[in-house]
Amino acid sequence: MTSLFIIIAVIILLIILFQKMVKAFENPKTTHEQTPADFDIPFEEIRFETKNDKQCYGWLIRDKKTSPTVILVHGWGRNVGRMLPYIKNLYGKGYNLLAFDSRNHGNSDEDDHSTMKKFAEDISAAIDFIGKQTDITNKNIGVIGLSIGGAATIYAAGHDDRIKCGITVGAFANPLNMMRHQLSSHYVPFYPIGWLLIKYLQKRVGFQFEEIAPERFIGKTNAKILLIHGKNDETVPFSNAERLVASGKENISLWGIPGRGHSDCHLEKGFWEKVESFLNDKLK
Repeated sequence: MTSLFIIIAVIILLIILFQKMVKAFENPKTTHEQTPADFDIPFEEIRFETKNDKQCYGWLIRDKKTSPTVILVHGWGRNVGRMLPYIKNLYGKGYNLLAFDSRNHGNSDEDDHSTMKKFAEDISAAIDFIGKQTDITNKNIGVIGLSIGGAATIYAAGHDDRIKCGITVGAFANPLNMMRHQLSSHYVPFYPIGWLLIKYLQKRVGFQFEEIAPERFIGKTNAKILLIHGKNDETVPFSNAERLVASGKENISLWGIPGRGHSDCHLEKGFWEKVESFLNDKLK
């Protein structure tokens, strides 16, 4: 009888742990606290159509009608406010800027479970929106994406030839490996909890995570891609950047920054100069 109670208790604990892990892989939803107006930057609040009859909320900062456009993509659980440092540093430099909340984030519509693929679909939807603006005649598009937004930038560039160049900061190479890394960093055993969790999430989103791995598509894009990655990144280890470079072609370049982690690369001396130089060279 004692053994039966122990088995039942273990099963209950495993179920509770599994439910907590499922919850942990759902993105938190927070809204922005500041806007470009707080920095005296004029902007428009916009909404544009994306997949599944949903809408994304965003900001459009216009430059000249002949200027190219840079689309800014936040990371997991963040929102347009995360892109304000990029807006402040790129404003007035000859680009239209479009930052948006991906689905299930910020002020955008909810749409079941967030995935890297949905981030990528929202990027293409943002490009569609720019294409419909009659007062923006230059259709050259660049994308800057952070973390999962960077991974989605690579995936989108592998499917959408309208993207001329992309800059990623802390992008991962493979979502499956990324999830296993996250589980391991929280001391969660892969078998049986991690394995069951991944099987469940793949069933829920309707595809295998390996199918959307950025390292599978970075070699298929003709867009110029600059990978920026902190060498001390514990969230997405630097090895991810090395794998992406190894999977790409001569159009892929890497800037590994010693001493930087996952969310502080933009504080590195020379960061903005390098970003602006890359955009000028590839878009103008």
